[in-house]
Amino acid sequence: MSELQKLREEIDNLDEKLIEILKRRFEIVKRIGEIKRREGRSSLDLSREREILRRLLELNRGFFPEEALKVILLEIINTCRQAQEPTRVAYLGPEATFSHMAALEFFGQTAAFLPVESVLDVFEEVESERARFGVVPVENSIEGTVSTTLDAFSQYKVRVCGEVYIPITHNLLNQTGRREDIKKVLSHPHALAQCRRWLRKNLPSVAIEEVASTALAARWAAVDPTVAAIASPLAARTYHLQVVAKHIEDYKGNVTRFWIIGRESPAPTGEDKTSLFFSVSDRPGALYEVLKTFAERKINLTKIESRPAKSEPWRYLFFLDCEGHVEDPILKECLEEVKRHCLHLEWLGSYPRGHL
Repeated sequence: MSELQKLREEIDNLDEKLIEILKRRFEIVKRIGEIKRREGRSSLDLSREREILRRLLELNRGFFPEEALKVILLEIINTCRQAQEPTRVAYLGPEATFSHMAALEFFGQTAAFLPVESVLDVFEEVESERARFGVVPVENSIEGTVSTTLDAFSQYKVRVCGEVYIPITHNLLNQTGRREDIKKVLSHPHALAQCRRWLRKNLPSVAIEEVASTALAARWAAVDPTVAAIASPLAARTYHLQVVAKHIEDYKGNVTRFWIIGRESPAPTGEDKTSLFFSVSDRPGALYEVLKTFAERKINLTKIESRPAKSEPWRYLFFLDCEGHVEDPILKECLEEVKRHCLHLEWLGSYPRGHL
C-alpha cells in the first residue's frame, strides 16, 4: 500500500469516528433536553454554549484555522440544541438582510427563522411568544445608534440575552453586472448613507431611493433590470444577482452590533455585559451621581446615550452598557445604590459579551 493510500485510509477511519462522536453527542443532548423538560428548565443555556466554544477554541491553539473551526463548532452546538427544542428566531427580513446574517452567525443554520417587516415587529413576535428570540440592530460603528431599537424597550417587555457583531460590506448588485443598465439604486437608509460618497462620484445622475431593508432592495433588483441594490454578498447569492462593484462603503472597518432579545437572561460567564436604561431628576449633578457610583467601583461603562422620553417633552432616558453581570456582587451592589439616584431604573439584560 502506498503512503498516499495509507493516509487516505487514516482519514476515512477518522471520519467514521467523527460521525460516531457526533451521533453520541446528539444522543446525550437529547437526554439532557428530556431532563430539563421534566425539571421545567429552559433548554437554552447561552452561557454554557459560549463556554464550550471558548474552551474548544483554546484547546485548538490556532492549529486548525480558527474562523472555520468556530463556524463548525457553532453549527454542531446549534444543531444539537434543536434536538432539545426547536428555536424560532424573528429578524428584520426579508431573507439575506444583515439581520439575517447576524441570526445565522448566532443561531446557526438549523434554527427556524421568521423574517418580519420591521424592528418593532421583531419585538412584537418575541413579547407575544410567537418567536423565542429576536435579532435587532442596536448600533453601527459609523452611523451610530439605531434609535428604533432603543426606543422599543420602553414599549416591549423583553430582555437582551446576547450580542453579535457583523462586519458590514456593501456591494452594488443588479441582474447583468453592468453599470450602464442602472437607472435607480435602492437600499436601506443606513446603507445609502454609508455609500454616499461612492454613489455621488460614480453614479451622480442615477436616482436614489430608500426601502425598508437591503434585502428588499435586492428583491426589487431581481425583478427589474433597471434597478440596482446596495446589499450584502449573501443577498447576491440568495437573489441570483451579479456584482457591479464590491466594497462601495465610504469607510472600511464598518461593523454593526446586533442584540439578541428574548424573555430570559443567561447565567454569568465571567465575560459579560449588562444593559439598562434610567432617568434622573432635572437638577445639577443628577447624572454625575449615577456615573460616580460606577466609577467608584471601577466598573467600566462601554456605552451611554440619551434618548427623548416619548411620554414627556424635554425629558430624557439614558441607555447604558457596562461590563459585568447583574448577579456579580459588585455590580449588584452598584445598581442598588444607582436606584437611589434615579427616578426610574430598568435592567434590560445581562449576557455574554460578543467579539469582533
